[in-house]
Amino acid sequence: MTDRETGLGRDRRWEGRAGAHGDGDTAREGGETSRRDGATVRGRDETADERADRQWQDLMQEIRVVQTGVQILLGFLLTVVFTPRYESLSSADKAIYILTVVLGSLATGALIGPVSFHRLVAGRRIKPQAVAWASRLTFIGILLLLATLTTALVLILRVATDNAIVPWLVAGVLAWYLLCWFALPLWARGRHTAKRRE
Repeated sequence: MTDRETGLGRDRRWEGRAGAHGDGDTAREGGETSRRDGATVRGRDETADERADRQWQDLMQEIRVVQTGVQILLGFLLTVVFTPRYESLSSADKAIYILTVVLGSLATGALIGPVSFHRLVAGRRIKPQAVAWASRLTFIGILLLLATLTTALVLILRVATDNAIVPWLVAGVLAWYLLCWFALPLWARGRHTAKRRE
C-alpha cells in the first residue's frame, strides 16, 4: 500500500510545508494556512520549492517580453553610428547617443543576467535564492530600460523637432512610463493587498 493510499503522503506534505514556513504549528488546505492560534492566512497550497519553480517560470515569461524590446532597441541604436547623418550631429547629441547605447547595453546585461545566473547555480538546490537575485536583476534591467528609452527619445526629438518642446514631450512620455510601469501596479498592490488582509 502506498503513502498516497494510506494518506501518509498528505501528512508528510503538510509537515514539509509547515517547515518551509518556519512554523510547525500550521496546516495548509484549500489555499489557506490555519495556525493553532486560530489565525488564517490566505495563499497558495505549495511548498517553498514549488513556489520557487512557479516564480521562476513567471519571471522567465516577463524577461522574454522585456528582452525582446531591449534587444530590438539596442540593435537599432548600434546601427546609427554607421549612418551618414551621425557625423552631422552636434557634440551634445553624440554624447546623448553614447549614453543611450551604454544604458541599452547595461539593460541588456541585467536582463540576460538571470539566465546566466540560473545556468551557473542549476542543481545546487538554491532555487529560492536564485529567484530573488534574478528578480533584482530584472528590476534593475527595467529601470535601465526606462533610462534607455528616455535618452533615446531625447536624442530622436532633438534631431527631429524644435529643441524648445523636447523637454515637455520627453517629460510627458516619461510620466506615462512611470504611471504604467510603477504607479498603477503599486496602487493595485496596495489596494488589493489591504482588502485581502481585511
